[in-house]
Amino acid sequence: MKALKDILYKVSLTSTIGDMEVEVKQLAFDSRMVEKGAAFVAIKGTQTDGHAYIDTALEKGASCIICEQLPAVLNKEVAYVEVTDSSRALGIMASNFYENPSEKLKLVAVTGTNGKTSTVTLLYQLFREMGYNVGLLSTVENKINDRVVPATHTTPDALAIQALLQEMLDEGCTHCFMEASSHAIVQERIAGLYLTGAVFTNISHDHLDYHGTFDAYIKAKKKLFDELPKDAFALVNADDKRGMVMLQNCRAVHQSFGLKYPADYKAKILSNTIEGLELDINNRQIWFRMIGEFNAYNLMAVFGSAVLLGEDEEEVLMQLSKVPGAQGRFDRISIHGITAIVDYAHTPDALENVLKTIKGVRTGGEQVITVVGCGGNRDRTKRPIMAKIATQFSDKVILTSDNPRDEEPTSIIREMEAGINPVDFKKTIAIEDRREAIKMAGMMANKGDIILIAGKGHETYQEIKGVKHPFDDRKVVKEMLNLLNKS
Repeated sequence: MKALKDILYKVSLTSTIGDMEVEVKQLAFDSRMVEKGAAFVAIKGTQTDGHAYIDTALEKGASCIICEQLPAVLNKEVAYVEVTDSSRALGIMASNFYENPSEKLKLVAVTGTNGKTSTVTLLYQLFREMGYNVGLLSTVENKINDRVVPATHTTPDALAIQALLQEMLDEGCTHCFMEASSHAIVQERIAGLYLTGAVFTNISHDHLDYHGTFDAYIKAKKKLFDELPKDAFALVNADDKRGMVMLQNCRAVHQSFGLKYPADYKAKILSNTIEGLELDINNRQIWFRMIGEFNAYNLMAVFGSAVLLGEDEEEVLMQLSKVPGAQGRFDRISIHGITAIVDYAHTPDALENVLKTIKGVRTGGEQVITVVGCGGNRDRTKRPIMAKIATQFSDKVILTSDNPRDEEPTSIIREMEAGINPVDFKKTIAIEDRREAIKMAGMMANKGDIILIAGKGHETYQEIKGVKHPFDDRKVVKEMLNLLNKS
């Protein structure tokens, strides 16, 4: 337990009423989770406003209320704190409540449209290989050393982050690598964290349903760098024109990585095949198990981060050449001479990167058959773009369901079809059922062909009308290809 005044340290206050010495037994922002002696933080969310649940929190025994707007009627037995931003206050209070665990770890946050999961996973794998106790916060999973803690969001809520960081410290972790989504940055879920460094991978069309404009999306990413302490490092992609934007007004040490333009950490692709990637890094030729230019960027982000964290370059490259990469990112499955690739590509840029990578490793007249859909209740503007890219870079395309959520899959597919050039319709079919779509891709494929199943990657479910049904692209494609038993 801590006194309220202690967990309010560094919070921007408007006013206080009542006893600031009251002991806080718990922090909560969901009234359903409130226990006796809790400090309830009323947050204005995208769906509900926590201010409407202040009375519920009091009924359940909350002893303090933190809010942006004081209730009309105050309880004399309760301490009230008015703040300028409840979401930001929660992050800072959570950090103070858990005794600021991020200050005792080397914590690196990775942001960008594509490559976040791959980069943090590679960093986690690398530092585990080098013998460190390490934490991971990612879309795929959260990990404390080798123990898996299930992930529900790209970036957990502020309370969950601090609790996980404290658990990591308790289990001897010295480093933690985390994804920082644009939603989480804007929603102040990472407020109160002390970062050792931040990495910018790239930025392209995504999440405009939430941010409204591309400019707002860029500013959301930039906020992470604007708030870095001066002794942290800011490592950005020199080949992305927004990389230098991230460094404007950033107090941290400026560093860059890339393949094309001058950069502090630069590589050259020597070979790129279906088996792996060979890079020249500082006149060293290193072979990696991953494929494609986009993975070369991820590897350089990891290499630069590790060196900036004080690791030896030779040791980093040696260990990095061993790591397998993130699950559901260019996962290769070969059955009966057919290669299936399962990838999380769910943005136009990511899909184009994967298809260009496949084109780059083709050796002859193999067909590329792409199975792709778009998520429901998400950015609708990217749907026609995704379909157009799929048809441009594939021999055959099957449009199907992704996670339709509350939308009708047929409607999503129709919006995708609007982006297809008339000449490309002849190589496109629509199959609403994702399992049947994958089966059809297998039936179309001949020995040597490549099937890309895009959009879900590591996910092991399909979300339909609020229900998550078990569905794993990797398992389904293995099952279908084995059933076909092509000779």
